[in-house]
Amino acid sequence: EVAHSRVNKGDYTTQYKLQRTLGQGSFAKVKIGVCRSSGEKWAIKIIQRSALSREDADALGIEVDTMLRVHHKNIVRLREVYDAPTTFVMVLELCSGGELFDRIVDKEKYSELEATHAFAQMTEAIGHCHEHGIVHRDLKPENLLYEAPAPNETLKLADFGLAAILSSETSLQTACGTPGYVAPEILTGKGYTAPVDVWSLGVILYILLCGFPPFYHDNNAELFATIKRGEYDFPSPYWDAVSKDAKDLISRLLCALAHAPLEQRALARGFEVLLSHGGLLARFIGDQRHLQKLKVDTEVYTLIRKV
Repeated sequence: EVAHSRVNKGDYTTQYKLQRTLGQGSFAKVKIGVCRSSGEKWAIKIIQRSALSREDADALGIEVDTMLRVHHKNIVRLREVYDAPTTFVMVLELCSGGELFDRIVDKEKYSELEATHAFAQMTEAIGHCHEHGIVHRDLKPENLLYEAPAPNETLKLADFGLAAILSSETSLQTACGTPGYVAPEILTGKGYTAPVDVWSLGVILYILLCGFPPFYHDNNAELFATIKRGEYDFPSPYWDAVSKDAKDLISRLLCALAHAPLEQRALARGFEVLLSHGGLLARFIGDQRHLQKLKVDTEVYTLIRKV
């Protein structure tokens, strides 16, 4: 019902004046669009229906559905969509500050204070998603955008193309995600739920603090084997100045248990580990409601069938 209320059948160009192209892919392009009534700038994603496979179309439907369910200061907003015979148009919040990945490259690594600030915002965004039964499944620095150029530090979670809606009666099975950030249980093919996003948060926090990933190999098979074993370390001198609290938090987030039952994984890698590090995060968490919601909810996790 909510999604339907934001689907328009008219011509989007009567509402938005198109400007320069921001990017272009195999079946879509993104342009800046200026709202004719308010003068606000938006990112207009124009998708050619003829270029979509049936699988692509289904994935697009899930992406739109999930984005219309969420509304949070740290998630890119989908304002509305236009459904036309030849095109499908998404009107998205315009983020002009670039990717978190680019800032990591520029800085080489973040200070612990900067990393905590960024991580707290990621936690808020994922907490909101999970509160609404959504698993993102593709958390990585490229999908975290800054609202505006530096010194602006407001992060926005983007790209829900691989997102899924959770059911309390079953687990997810699809193998997807980006190799270096994928959780071990996705690789085992035995079912997974929301804690896969927690694993990816741990990978990103690791990268923020040292500038390189915890898991890396040129060969994906070797990379996946290392991930499933949960093998990583905190090599000197890169980690010498990082606090024990930060390392402990990463260790809790990167808890493998790939072959454990879903309930055990939820408890071991549940978001309640973030609450135990409140001193590290508290000064940056603006809305404690979402952080509290990240605690393991037995009604969601313990009723899920065992693998």
